[in-house]
Amino acid sequence: MFRKIPRKYHPRGFELLYEDNDIIVGNKAPGLLTVAAKWNRDVTVESALNQYIRKGNARSTKSVFVVHRLDQATSGLLVFAKTEAALKYLKANWPAVSKTYLAIVHRQLPQKSGVVSSYLSEDEDYHVHSSTTPEPVEGAVHDSRLAETHYEVIRETPKYSLIRISLVTGRKNQIRVHMADLGHPIVGDSKYGPREPANRNLMLHAWRLELTHPFTKKPLMFEAPPPRYFEALLGTAL
Repeated sequence: MFRKIPRKYHPRGFELLYEDNDIIVGNKAPGLLTVAAKWNRDVTVESALNQYIRKGNARSTKSVFVVHRLDQATSGLLVFAKTEAALKYLKANWPAVSKTYLAIVHRQLPQKSGVVSSYLSEDEDYHVHSSTTPEPVEGAVHDSRLAETHYEVIRETPKYSLIRISLVTGRKNQIRVHMADLGHPIVGDSKYGPREPANRNLMLHAWRLELTHPFTKKPLMFEAPPPRYFEALLGTAL
């Protein structure tokens, strides 16, 4: 049963869009971790939702289950399971979930739509490298995995392009690396693009998710508008 949650009960940095007995869907603010990291184990969406479903009961053992993640600097839609059965179903069917992002990249792209495909591997410094072959780069801590990203330009300014991105795979930093591969890094991405003191926000947003409910098996579609700084940079309403 769907429950509409009054805004005053929303965890800080995570706007609750949907909740029933099986799943929670919300819009994550940029800068908030999905799960704990070495440098921050407490201020995460996961921990905030655990507190939310426990309703202040310190003895409660209720917890949410992480289905997928977003980079700390990325805003947008996240899905959490409330039962192990829901988690198992969503994990097994996650490749079939339609995942669409919005991003603002540097400059105008000569090809207004296309596909970027490469093998990605991560080094010990958490930097993801792209290669045309499955051989991992020197110092890689994980095997190289194929990644595929579809993109389409939907708006342009003289300096920037707003693009819609559909993921075929969901590798770590995939969109950020693939846009840098094209020579059009995401604005605000100092890890894979130029350092920009004027653009401190990463212009990457998980905009739309289409999935099958783990219990009812009905299709669900969620959208979350991008942060206002997207419109500010483009100088136009989205």
